[in-house]
Amino acid sequence: MKIDVNTYMNQFLDSKLVEKYNSRKDEVFQKLDHADMNGWLNPDVSFVDQILEVRDEVLSHSKCLVVVGIGGSFLGAKSFYELFTPYFKKSSFPIIFAGTTLSSSYMKELLEYLETIDFTVNVISKSGTTRETALTYAAIKKVLEKKYDSDEVKKHIIVTTDPVKGTLREEVNREDYHSFVIPDNIGGRYSLLTAAHLFPLSFCLDIKELISGYQEGLMLRDDAFSYAVCRRSLFDLGKVVENFVTYENNWYYYLEWLKQLFGETEGKEGKGILPISMIHTRDLHSLGQFIQEGNKIIYETFFKIKNMPSCDIDGKELHEINLVVEDSVISAHVSGGVPCIVLELDEVSPRSMGRLSSFYFLVAACSGYLFDINPFDQPGVEVYKAEVKRRLG
Repeated sequence: MKIDVNTYMNQFLDSKLVEKYNSRKDEVFQKLDHADMNGWLNPDVSFVDQILEVRDEVLSHSKCLVVVGIGGSFLGAKSFYELFTPYFKKSSFPIIFAGTTLSSSYMKELLEYLETIDFTVNVISKSGTTRETALTYAAIKKVLEKKYDSDEVKKHIIVTTDPVKGTLREEVNREDYHSFVIPDNIGGRYSLLTAAHLFPLSFCLDIKELISGYQEGLMLRDDAFSYAVCRRSLFDLGKVVENFVTYENNWYYYLEWLKQLFGETEGKEGKGILPISMIHTRDLHSLGQFIQEGNKIIYETFFKIKNMPSCDIDGKELHEINLVVEDSVISAHVSGGVPCIVLELDEVSPRSMGRLSSFYFLVAACSGYLFDINPFDQPGVEVYKAEVKRRLG
């Protein structure tokens, strides 16, 4: 993995700002190392063998896994599932991610579909009271109870929740379901190496490779801090939007995950950089005009993948054309006053994406401290929830 925060950036940066924020490195690292919610820096993965055993049991009696969760309880797993599932070849064991919407039409179709297949549900919620998750799980559980007797239902429900408290933990204790734990010192958006993500991902990729890559990414602390300093300096110069750009369609949910990571980490006290994303070349034909000549509030981070599957069209390698287009766009946008960061991967693999993910956890945490806010809470999320509760009871 190569991170270039210089080539297309130095002409835009103020050296005094960079020096100012670089001088805070020791302070930021000390805060990070002593934070209450920094369990993701050294996650306990001793439960991996248990995950693989439960996975094999599920494969023996089900044709599909339904993951019920929202936000940090699903985006990581969903993004990796999309990255490592073929575009058009039907998966032999599909994963459905539910609990992210209150749409009645979606729910009706989902429940009707589940009535036709053997499936297992993995409900993920630390509190067990998140409205979307609770409603979806209750509806799916009724489908299971119609299909199977009580003993069989227990085999088709897996719960990932708080280790000791909450409505789901109480249900596990009462019904003796298979269960996994969400650690107290890891927040949802930083929870890639918890069972919330590793259990679903065990059905579609080598989670041990993912874990190895993640641990490698944690060694890139200095690079992550340099990226964070670049972001913070750009904010002071009026660049208040970061556009994450990919040239691969199956990165859509990965970018959605990055948007949650930075949005929830930095968006507090009237501060923070707004994360947005684009998939090229598609979005060049819809939003490229704004990026090139519009309001100069944006800087961009481009993901460049060196090696992709070969596809020869009329004697031309398509991925080589894609890379030429990407380099051309970067050059054009820089000439239009848009700073660009380039992050290059040799390949897309569980190991490389695990490395990239923990690197971005470090970037987000360091950025939060440079904004002088707590990077691990999200108090604003509770405001709308309280209003909904007031109206619905």
